[in-house]
Amino acid sequence: MPLLEAPRTAVLIRTLIAAMRHAKSDDELLGEMATLIRDHTGADSCDVLVKDFKESLVLRASTVHPESTYRLKIHKGIGLSWEAMSGKPVFISKDAEKHANFRRYPGYDMPVEGLAIVPMFNETGVAFGVVLLRKSEPWTYKSGEKKELEEIALVVGELLMAFKATFQSGKPAQKLGALSEVSKTITNSPYLEEILQLLVNITAQQFNYRVCTVRLLDESRQELVLRATQAPAKAYARKRAIHLGESIAGKAIAEMRPIIVRDVQTDPDYIGHDLAEEQGLRSMICVPLTIHNRAVGVLSCYTSDVRYFPADEIKALEALAKQAAMSIEHAKLQVRHTLMQEMHHRVKNNLQQVASLLRLQMRHGRYQSLEQALEDCISRILAIAAVHDLLSREDLDHVGLRSIAETLVQHQQGSLMLPDRQVTFEVRGDDVHLNTTQATQIALILNELLMNAIEHGFHETKAGEVHINIEERDGEVSLWVSNSGDPLPADFNPSKHSHLGLQIVESLSRALGGKFKIENRLGWAVGEVKFLRASAE
Repeated sequence: MPLLEAPRTAVLIRTLIAAMRHAKSDDELLGEMATLIRDHTGADSCDVLVKDFKESLVLRASTVHPESTYRLKIHKGIGLSWEAMSGKPVFISKDAEKHANFRRYPGYDMPVEGLAIVPMFNETGVAFGVVLLRKSEPWTYKSGEKKELEEIALVVGELLMAFKATFQSGKPAQKLGALSEVSKTITNSPYLEEILQLLVNITAQQFNYRVCTVRLLDESRQELVLRATQAPAKAYARKRAIHLGESIAGKAIAEMRPIIVRDVQTDPDYIGHDLAEEQGLRSMICVPLTIHNRAVGVLSCYTSDVRYFPADEIKALEALAKQAAMSIEHAKLQVRHTLMQEMHHRVKNNLQQVASLLRLQMRHGRYQSLEQALEDCISRILAIAAVHDLLSREDLDHVGLRSIAETLVQHQQGSLMLPDRQVTFEVRGDDVHLNTTQATQIALILNELLMNAIEHGFHETKAGEVHINIEERDGEVSLWVSNSGDPLPADFNPSKHSHLGLQIVESLSRALGGKFKIENRLGWAVGEVKFLRASAE
């Protein structure tokens, strides 16, 4: 490492070394380094970009847009940063934005006059990233300042490589400290969602993993459902449930031991090569979460490079997984106890909702018989009851939308279908988990749409199909109930011609903050509801 004579710079170097000693991950180290360099140079911002396996420069630290780390990528050859990657720094005193190769980050609205982009080098002398500094005013470089910036970037590169080499060496003391930190934190939390999120966040931090995920086992479906990840990519949050028999995680549970994949981008048994390649994931270890020789889920950890997992690291993860499993079971017991205490409150609210529905029916007054009115009342009450029944059997404080749909279909088939009608039902799509409030509202909506499809869609038509489709994208849930029976009248206007059931759907959709519409599509009558899924009660 070069020795710098300037006292101020020497102080910065010592501070950077101190940051390396106490950092828990390279992301934390780079973030602190960026702040220190910005303050030392008097720049308005400092970013650190590192080349990934796809030959793109990826934003790894930023003093102005930390939320864009890992998301912002600069493809090879684009912009001034890639000029610096040739090994020669880029220094611009003024009018930086007028430079032919200047490119502005999306969302970066500060003016840029002065600019310094300095490469970082690995042990073979090849540039692997850059330190990028900006000033909103002209930058008059003092004597020796450019040379100082080059040497600071050189030091940052060497410290980063030294940190990664030390952290990945698998020293027992480091892994034991990481294990202690994670275990202590998750043991102190009584909440399931918080435990799972803490588990992935701190494990990734302490062990320097690129991505950590936790999937919990749904024993009734024999599926592993994604419940937590610290990955910034939204694609991870949308990953579907996977069957035990089709996944490496399932193999870890079946064999009750950690399973290691050398490279997930090339392993033929790994599901999701595209996402792994996109996010730069390489090696993986899947550790089952077990309690009393029973698996409750799996912890999957990914690295950003192909490497081995040392024996002490594997043992630490196994111990952590057992501690997490115990915390998960404890949290479930806590939730059950809390739910029992609050059940009377929920029942009271639902009885009030039933009373409101009955008042609506009284005001509506268009039933041909008392029997028909009572049948509708019973159907709506059973829709609410279905949620509470699933709540007792599923995931305590969340209910699967697909489970609600399947339960309501069984009820409708048994109670509303006329003997001379041949109608088949199919439920497709994601098993989106909703909190109990949204689950109750959506159960009523779905019940009304099914009643509408059966009663009005097959008035003339004697046979057909009813499809329920569920989809979630970026937190927005879409629910479609379609029937192939009688089409809607050509002049149908929901605001004028809708009956009580559709009015209830419209009202509850608004209560969810969503939208409802019904129309003919490709020969099918389709009712569509869209709303944002609430992450907590």
